[in-house]
Amino acid sequence: MRRREFIAGLGSAAAWPMVARAQQAAVPVIAYVSGGSADAAAGPVAAFRKGLGESGYVEGEKVTVEYHWLEGQFDRLPALMADLVRRRVAVIATPDAIITSIEAKAATATIPIVFGVGEDPVKLGLVASLARPRGNATGINRFSEEVNAKQLGLLHEVVPKAVRVAVLSNPANVYTKPYLPEVEEAARAIGLQTHVLNASTSGEIDAAFAALARERPDALFVATDTFLTSRRVQLVTLAARERIPASYSTRDFVAAGGLMSYATDGADQLRRIGIYTGRILKGAKPADLPVVQSTKFELAINLKTAKALGLTIPETLLATADEVIQ
Repeated sequence: MRRREFIAGLGSAAAWPMVARAQQAAVPVIAYVSGGSADAAAGPVAAFRKGLGESGYVEGEKVTVEYHWLEGQFDRLPALMADLVRRRVAVIATPDAIITSIEAKAATATIPIVFGVGEDPVKLGLVASLARPRGNATGINRFSEEVNAKQLGLLHEVVPKAVRVAVLSNPANVYTKPYLPEVEEAARAIGLQTHVLNASTSGEIDAAFAALARERPDALFVATDTFLTSRRVQLVTLAARERIPASYSTRDFVAAGGLMSYATDGADQLRRIGIYTGRILKGAKPADLPVVQSTKFELAINLKTAKALGLTIPETLLATADEVIQ
């Protein structure tokens, strides 16, 4: 080999790592930001990946997904969002908490955001309209007001003599404030009195149940909140100890031993978020993707828990339930 060819070859070899790094950098990064915890995420993550797959993306091959679990510590959001914006991730997915979607929208007007929220995204300032979002965000809208009313109504069917219902909420979630009046109004409509108990830490959950043990309400309604969902084993255990019928916001509680839940189909919601994320990676603009309205709902009942509480579940509910745990 002539000296000139040898030197040229060295130059090519030196460029290989640079080419490899450039190819690696070209792989888009999705930031999946959840208000919950990793130990509760197997189902949602699987559904999200399924939606990505339906759009032609397999995690680890054509795309990288970074998972960020806040575990209810929403004070971490500003720093996290600033970092994601600095690194220019391809898409920010905020599937399960209003505050994560709001913080993402406040942090960037250019990086696409795919959200999952229970309130009107127009009122939240996430989109200009459901049909034409216009900005850099789109996603899924759950019908929280309708779900709350239905959830309370189903709880009343299971405990027909109930008059006083305790409502457990997380005051650290700034979007609980407009949520609670909806629950109280739905309760009044079917003749129920409500009393709110607050908890934003594990210790405060224990304190709330101590208050519940003194006041002895007829039933318990656990408000939708990612922190409370992450503490589902603690909540279900305490409800069993106090022998109080309780209704929850996701089937994860029922799988853990809770009495019942009524909610939008979480797996379907996460799959749709995955689909939209994949479409955006392919070049679609959030402004052109209408906000999807959830249409699938799930009723889950734990018969073993019902029997332990001395409750008889109406046959009509058992017939319509999507899942009955024996």
